[in-house]
Amino acid sequence: MNVARWRLAGLLGAGIVALGLVLAAFGPPPWDGDEGKGGDAGVYGTPTPPRGHPDADVGWGFTHTQVSADEGEDAAKDRAAKLLSATRLPQNQHIMGWGADNPEPSPGKYDFEALDKRVETVRRSGGTPVITLCCAPDWMKDGGRAGSTDWSELETAPSPRHFDDFAALAGKIARRYPEVRHFLVWNEMKGFYDDAAQRWDAASYTRLYNLVHDELKKADKDNLVGGPYTVMDSVGKASQYASSVRGPWGALDQRSLDAVSYWNKHKKGADFAVVDGSSYTRDDRLLPDEFGATDKLAAVTRWVRKETRLPVWWAEWYVEVGDAKDERDGWSEPHRTAVQASALIALARSGASAGFYWNPQNKGAACAGCLWRSTRLRDGGTELPMLRLLARFSREFPPGRTDFTPVRVAKNDLPNVRVLADKDTALVVNTSPNPIEAKVAGRTFDMKGYEVKWLNR
Repeated sequence: MNVARWRLAGLLGAGIVALGLVLAAFGPPPWDGDEGKGGDAGVYGTPTPPRGHPDADVGWGFTHTQVSADEGEDAAKDRAAKLLSATRLPQNQHIMGWGADNPEPSPGKYDFEALDKRVETVRRSGGTPVITLCCAPDWMKDGGRAGSTDWSELETAPSPRHFDDFAALAGKIARRYPEVRHFLVWNEMKGFYDDAAQRWDAASYTRLYNLVHDELKKADKDNLVGGPYTVMDSVGKASQYASSVRGPWGALDQRSLDAVSYWNKHKKGADFAVVDGSSYTRDDRLLPDEFGATDKLAAVTRWVRKETRLPVWWAEWYVEVGDAKDERDGWSEPHRTAVQASALIALARSGASAGFYWNPQNKGAACAGCLWRSTRLRDGGTELPMLRLLARFSREFPPGRTDFTPVRVAKNDLPNVRVLADKDTALVVNTSPNPIEAKVAGRTFDMKGYEVKWLNR
């Protein structure tokens, strides 16, 4: 996410009280370790042992942000819990910020209560849990003090002299939640940009990554670890930073490609490569339009797969330009959902192994692009269009698919229709704000403006 959202999240990052669990009736947990409570670093609760070797193809899910389904009205939380249990989507949570407090306010003093609460939400839903190892306690940063948390410095990277401390914290978290087998190291290389050189400091990031990677593998050799979580910016083709990876949507920023290449060459190991980015350019242009711009996501995926020879994960993706407060509410919900459907088509068709929708959940009734109505509302916890799309897409088009089939689209409909299909199902998106009569796969049917339609073949 961009700097504006980081700063906002940082200011809001504190203040979640977690559930305590009593486990005496259940006996010891299936892993070695004490019954973990918020203030110690033991195993938390009664995790369910994962079955078999973890797979990098986890599919399409979402990231819990500052406000999520674990707070609010009881009835609304119950409805949201049922929704998540029904979809069983993969779910990602950061270790500090976005609903989690400072996990180690002072060296050796832990506070996992808020993180425990989020992990418990994922456990109860049955979704695949994913942890993003970001951000760092203040005492690990230059100028930071033990025992305090300055949320405005959330995006600051740990000092190199504390890289080992951050890696040790990552190892403790992996042991606390042993059912979690997928870990992302840091977020968007925040704090690793060299302003003087005007490029990413990939060397420093990779030092941190390698230390964290080793700790996670010590915790469990089957843990899957990915990086570098680089922002894959695009620029105009005339920019001095324009790379040879380009299309109607612009050109990828060479500095982003260089960061991925450096990490790939110098990493100790990785089970998947992580990126994020928006379909629009750094100067907020959707080229050639909002639907055509989503083709950038496919171009990034193909380049990263070729460069790293690893499964590609999208930790975040964005299709709507944010305002000065980084809010994205300028489109109608059908318009937004149609463009997001186009983005998912691009990700799936290019072979991405995972994608995590950044859920912009808030506390009010108006919530553009949210997955469910706020659980702070009495009638909250009910499904919204984006969750309906994400859950159906996850079910119909799981990752790793190679059996997509070509579909005949009438010539007149080609400018207005995007399609993804296999032998059983077709997803059809009307990219026009106007109603159309579409002819797809030998069938003729009406579509409303920006309608997303599923067809059984």
